[in-house]
Formats: sequence, C-alpha cells, structure tokens
Amino acid sequence: MPVVLHGCETWSLTLREELRLRVFENRVLRRIFGPKRYEVRREWRKLHTEELTDLYSATNIIRVIKSRRMRWAVHVVHMGENRDLYIFLVGKPEGKRPLGRPRHRWDDNIKVDLQEVGCGGMDGI
Repeated sequence: MPVVLHGCETWSLTLREELRLRVFENRVLRRIFGPKRYEVRREWRKLHTEELTDLYSATNIIRVIKSRRMRWAVHVVHMGENRDLYIFLVGKPEGKRPLGRPRHRWDDNIKVDLQEVGCGGMDGI
C-alpha cells in the first residue's frame, strides 16, 4: 500500500483512475488470499469482490486516498495564503485555458470529498 499511495495527497483522480485503482486492489487481494475451493464439486474458483471485502477488513484504497487528501488540504489551509505551496495548489493560473471541458483541479476534488463527508459549507478551500 505505501508504494501505491506515495504522494496521493496531491492527486486529482478521475472516475476512470479510481476504477483502475479498485481493480488493482482487488487483483492484489485475490493474489494474497488465493482461490476458494468448492467442497461439493471439488473445483477452484476466484473470490468475489464481496468475499474479498469480508476477508480484508481495512478500508478500500479510494477512501484512504480521499482521507489523506482532506488531511493534506487542512494542512495547506493552515499554512496561509502567502506560502508557495498554497498558491500552487489553490491558486488560479493566468492565461487562457484550452478548449473543451475543464479538467478537475485538486481543490475541486477536495470540495467533492467534503460534500461526500457532509461538510459542504466550508469556504476555506
């Protein structure tokens, strides 16, 4: 987990990337726990996702990323607006944006994470 989650506090994940991380996590857990054997038919099969969540009681990888990202956001907000890191992560770049749908920024993801938790009214970020 530490290798996969290195620097995840600053990631701006899309839904496709979240899905790929969940698939990776399930693949690793299936490899760790191995196949399950039917006693009646004496056949082997892969574990289902629900069985993996029952066996592995820790939170899934997406929740870990979101909690670390929110903890890092609180740290950045406490730094103050004069610090370079705050300006880099929350500031607005100058110039024209490319055509098409705007990409999600880090602070957009933080706002969505806060709404999921139930703290949508925070204006500090």
